Amino acid sequence: MPKVRYYADLVAILAGLMWLMVYWSISYTVHIGNIEPTLAAMLMAGSLIMISFVHRPSRVMLSRYHVRKRRTEMWMHILVLPLALAFLMAIGIDYWITLLNGEQKLLLFNVLATAGWLVFIFTLAIKLLIHTFLERRKARQRAKAG
Repeated sequence: MPKVRYYADLVAILAGLMWLMVYWSISYTVHIGNIEPTLAAMLMAGSLIMISFVHRPSRVMLSRYHVRKRRTEMWMHILVLPLALAFLMAIGIDYWITLLNGEQKLLLFNVLATAGWLVFIFTLAIKLLIHTFLERRKARQRAKAG
């Protein structure tokens, strides 16, 4: 598998982890009633984003197709699906079990986003195993033919 795919996977995993850190810091901020954890998480995320825009090798690497594709897949796992599922699950829980306040709904979203990120990592690991298996199989076939 090309080296750029490994970099793309790594960038997407780390970007997802960065955004999960921001999500969980917001939940923690609401729980303790102090804004400092969110400010710290946003400062770290902003610093990483600025470094990636200013540092030329990072900017070139992040503009490649595979990185953009992997990051889009990561966003689908940690933002789009959890938002939709948290909304539907909160409606169901509110209707059938008990009313949820905003902090509990945010916690539900964070749990679903973390689960989505773990599914994303698991999916990348499965893809890596499949590509490795297929490359080894092709190499064995070429060795037999040659």
